[in-house]
Amino acid sequence: MQLRRGLDWGTLTPLRITAKVVADGLYSGGHPSPRRGPGVEFGGHRNYVPGDDLRWLDRRALMRHGRLLVREFETDTDRALRLVLDASASMTYKSAAAPAAKLAYAALLAAALGRVALSAGDPVALDWIGGDERRPLPATGGREAFERIVRALEDARPGGDLRLDRTAIERALAPVARHARRGSVVVLFSDLLDLPDGALERFAALSARGRVLIAVQVLDPAEATFPFRGAVRLRSSEGGQIVETDGDSVRSEYLRALDALTATWRERLLAVRGRLVRCQTTDDPVDTVRSVLRAIEGGRQ
Repeated sequence: MQLRRGLDWGTLTPLRITAKVVADGLYSGGHPSPRRGPGVEFGGHRNYVPGDDLRWLDRRALMRHGRLLVREFETDTDRALRLVLDASASMTYKSAAAPAAKLAYAALLAAALGRVALSAGDPVALDWIGGDERRPLPATGGREAFERIVRALEDARPGGDLRLDRTAIERALAPVARHARRGSVVVLFSDLLDLPDGALERFAALSARGRVLIAVQVLDPAEATFPFRGAVRLRSSEGGQIVETDGDSVRSEYLRALDALTATWRERLLAVRGRLVRCQTTDDPVDTVRSVLRAIEGGRQ
C-alpha cells in the first residue's frame, strides 16, 4: 500500500463545484422539519438511553412490558446537522484504483450533505477527530455557511495515530454532546479502522436526547476487497507497523475481521436507533449521499 503524507484529492476537485453538483442533482426544495422531544403531539416510544430526561419515562409501559421506554413528541423546528470527520493518518490512503483519498471522498459527502441541509434551512456544524490545524465550525446557517464549510474541508491537514492519542475521540465528541440539541443529526465519516477502544460506545452515547446518529464507513476499494496476491509487504499508516505476508492466504481472514467490525458498529447503532452506511471511494457520491439521507430518515422514524 502506497502511503501519502498529503491529502490526494484526485478527481474530486474543485470541492465546491463537485459538492454542488452532487447535492443539487440529488435534492431540491424544502422538507418538513419534525423534531423528536417534549412538545404538544405524541410521537411514539423508543428505548431508554442513559442520559434521557427521566420526566419522559413511560411508567405504564414499564409495568406492562418490563422495559424502560421514553415517550416522544412532535414539534416543528430546524434540525441541526453535525458533521464529524476522521482526519487521522489512515484516511489519507488512496490505492491506484481509487479516484481520491478516503478523507477527500468523505469531505465531498460532508459538503454535499451540508448543502442539502442548508438549502432546507437547517444549521450545519463541522468537527474533526485527529488531524492537524483543524478548523471546527459551530452550527450556522445562511448563504455563507456552505462556503465556510468548504474552506474548512479544503484546508484539512490529516495526521495522527488515534491508537496513541486516546483522548482524540473525547476531544472531538465532547463539544458535540454539549452543543447538539435534541433531534440533531450527527454524521461521522471514518474508515472505523484503528479507532481507540471505547470509540463506538462514546459515539453511541450521543444518541441521548433523541439525537440521530449515522456512521459512514469510508473504505478504499483495496481495503474493502484486499486484492493483493502472493508475497506482500504492508505498512500501517498509523503506528508504522510492518507486516510481510501472503495475500492469498490471509484474504479470507482479513475480510471476516472487516465484516465483523462493520457488524459490531451496525448492531450497536441500531440499538440506539442509529444507522451505519458503508461505502467505497469508487462509489458514485450521489448514490452514497442518497443512502445517508435515507439512513437519517430511518433513524428519525
